[in-house]
Amino acid sequence: MMTNHNRSKLKKNHKTLNSTERENMTNKTFSKFLLLAVMLTIGFTNLPYTGSLVVTANAQTNYDNPKLSADLDDLYNQSPNSNTKVSIIVETPSAPTKDLLQDMGAKGGVSPKKLVNMSFLIGKAKIRDLAELSARADITYISLDREAKKSGHISLTTGADAARALGGSTPYDGTGIGIAVLDSGVFGSHESVNSGSTRVVYSKDFTGEGRTDDVFGHGSHVAGIAVGNNSVSNGAYKGIASNAKIINLRVLGSRGTGLMSGLLSAIDWLISNRTTYNIRVVNMSLGTQAVDSYKNDPLCKAARRLVDLGVVVVAAAGNEGRDSSGRKLYGLIHSPGIDPSVITVGATNTFGTNDRSDDRIASYSSRGPTRGFWTDSSGTKHYDNLIKPDLVAPGNKIVSVQSPNNYLVTYFPALDANVSSNINKEQMYLSGTSMSTPVVSGAAALMLQANPKLTPNMVKTLLMYTAQTILGANSFEQGAGQVNIEGAVKLAKIVQRDISASTSLGSQFLTTNAPTPTSTFANQTFTWSQGVLMGHSFATGSNLITKYQKIYGLGVLMSDGVLISDGVLISDGVLMSDGVLISDSILTANGVLMSDGYPFLSCGKLMGDGVLMSDGVLMGDGVLVSDGVLISNGVLMGDIKALSSIALLEGEPTAAMPVDVDTAP
Repeated sequence: MMTNHNRSKLKKNHKTLNSTERENMTNKTFSKFLLLAVMLTIGFTNLPYTGSLVVTANAQTNYDNPKLSADLDDLYNQSPNSNTKVSIIVETPSAPTKDLLQDMGAKGGVSPKKLVNMSFLIGKAKIRDLAELSARADITYISLDREAKKSGHISLTTGADAARALGGSTPYDGTGIGIAVLDSGVFGSHESVNSGSTRVVYSKDFTGEGRTDDVFGHGSHVAGIAVGNNSVSNGAYKGIASNAKIINLRVLGSRGTGLMSGLLSAIDWLISNRTTYNIRVVNMSLGTQAVDSYKNDPLCKAARRLVDLGVVVVAAAGNEGRDSSGRKLYGLIHSPGIDPSVITVGATNTFGTNDRSDDRIASYSSRGPTRGFWTDSSGTKHYDNLIKPDLVAPGNKIVSVQSPNNYLVTYFPALDANVSSNINKEQMYLSGTSMSTPVVSGAAALMLQANPKLTPNMVKTLLMYTAQTILGANSFEQGAGQVNIEGAVKLAKIVQRDISASTSLGSQFLTTNAPTPTSTFANQTFTWSQGVLMGHSFATGSNLITKYQKIYGLGVLMSDGVLISDGVLISDGVLMSDGVLISDSILTANGVLMSDGYPFLSCGKLMGDGVLMSDGVLMGDGVLVSDGVLISNGVLMGDIKALSSIALLEGEPTAAMPVDVDTAP
């Protein structure tokens, strides 16, 4: 069911607000910046850990101190007199005072580290001192610095090959675009990322290990999917943006672990250095276990800062989509993928074929809605419940770059694809949303090469509008559908290049008439989804691409374009033009348009602050809606963590991307 917006009513009752003002209106009672654990999309429960205290990110019912994150508050309640030191991240309302720096240094035994571009201090404190620290007026919030863990065929089946051809004599291959890969390092000598000279133009370590190579084996595989060239096996393992630059920011150590503080430090570096390397895309095939609202989460806030500066941030959804019995699980999207400004990517299984008609959602791919929450003064939890992921892309048993003697292949030799005896050409298998994410990062690079004037929200919109919906999958599984790079680049190149903050709502968005909303590649023609996700709902209509929408600007969330009037979802007449329709239901797709299909869940339930989607309640109106369980508060059960590890190593037990041995020296 669709509802036209009432423009005169909106103009009468609503003023133009930026995203910060809108959030403040709806959330004046809670503190900002609530830190979550950094966990990669894959939790390796069986890997050794050599770091400091590990805390499971359980949301607590005894949530007493609104200036402590839920896990820190729980630690304090359990051991209020403990001398155990924990690593913390402190948010301050302004520049930290000398007294605060001295107090944190005295209590933690180390001088706190200040970030350059964000109001965070990284330090330590005894558990017994947490309440005293949180009582300070010059501290806004204190969070735990949690542990971080890792979380050819591709270029053809995603439409990247077809998109390259749209550039004519200058093929779109990512030339000039910098993609920052925040991961376990990149093996820069591999021929897939070395076009005469390495395309890894800068490397920096944020783990404290003092190295930027890839001992673990995850980051190089990710980089190869994003930017791999055709030098191995005559292009069988070619990536998406095959001439883009890689900025290697190593935030995961030699065993695939790291800390939130390392991620924040890397983003802080990006803010300062993004223009030096023309970094337009950031790839995070990692994330945190999402307990708290995106409005409070420092990683989400940091990602949003990048997006507001014009950088596209792409993050993995996670690999917690099923339990040990194979039953679907909902509500386990990772942070920063829970943030509405980020492009969040789930995984599909292509069964090793280039034909997209047999593609399905990978069973392990994390499903929405987002379950981050904030707690008001009465102890009531308010859930974000946003529709995620935004897109899906191939992620099962993907063959890509293998770094020499890496940890994963050493301990799991079946991952070795045995493509070549030359270490600079060797490839390996990995699976998961970590592998899907760089497909979309590469797609964004091609779009920005075709049209450098695109904003992150424009990139996100065009990717969703041109996606291909997957038959039988609902929006919590597939978002707008499977990425279609050919369609996205086709639209990107004809978007007006003189759009600015002063461009009026409803202005012509394209330089020509909109193309027919279909794509043809890999021996298949399919129709675009022709819709975009909008927080708790989705929008459809050709005016999404023919008319300029104010939600495409910097500093605005696309979900700002939806309002509630008399209990009905409508588009904001200040931010969105006529001719845009807002759905009142989440749908299960029939495989064609986003607006087609049958209702899966009412959008009204997503806007009920968790009352209708409370902890432990099955999805739907008291009815198990065909297939799943909603997980409470983002808590991962033990068997789900183990299955997440299996997803990385084994994927789904189906046909896989074929191996093409490279016989050249």
